[in-house]
Amino acid sequence: MEKIFENNQKWVAEKLAQDSEYFVKLAQGQQPRYLFIGCADSRVPAGEITGTGPGELFVHRNIANMVVHTDMNMLSVLQYAVEVLKVKDIIVCGHYGCGGVAAAASNKQFGLIDNWLRNIKDVIRLHEDEILSVSDEDARLRRLVELNVIEQVHNLSKTSIIQNAMLTDNPPKLHGLVYDIKEGLLRDLKVDINTFKRYEHIYNTILENTEN
Repeated sequence: MEKIFENNQKWVAEKLAQDSEYFVKLAQGQQPRYLFIGCADSRVPAGEITGTGPGELFVHRNIANMVVHTDMNMLSVLQYAVEVLKVKDIIVCGHYGCGGVAAAASNKQFGLIDNWLRNIKDVIRLHEDEILSVSDEDARLRRLVELNVIEQVHNLSKTSIIQNAMLTDNPPKLHGLVYDIKEGLLRDLKVDINTFKRYEHIYNTILENTEN
């Protein structure tokens, strides 16, 4: 912990050297453009890989960058980001070499986390034919990472929060990215949520006007 406090003091000194009012300005509030939903993996620092600083990126992280509809933490972050902060872009970012994805692809038990990994197993079920067609294990897991990101973007579009936001004049854009740890580069999966429109009759809900 001593190293943590030492690093913090150095960081403060660097920021104040650049701008003596830096923290005064920062304390006035936040207006981030982006919501970043990423993996909790320590090798994926959201701010660093996106080149964003404090106040620019609203962040939610969990095992394997999941958008789970019973996760009140994620939903609360999403609602606050969309309805209060008015973010313009929502990013789901996975990464190659994800331990959560690899664990879900195995038939081993890991404990409590197995209940969380069931959500990734659903992704495997939906895309089993494609996944089984890839013979190389590393390539298969890389593709599963990508498919998981795509499905989580679709999960975002299923939420009432995003559905309501899409009815506004300036709805946020949804993006699916993958981070390659070996290269340090982000890859845009170019997820098109319009391909999911054929399921609107199942997932979409209408907010009724209850005013008299």
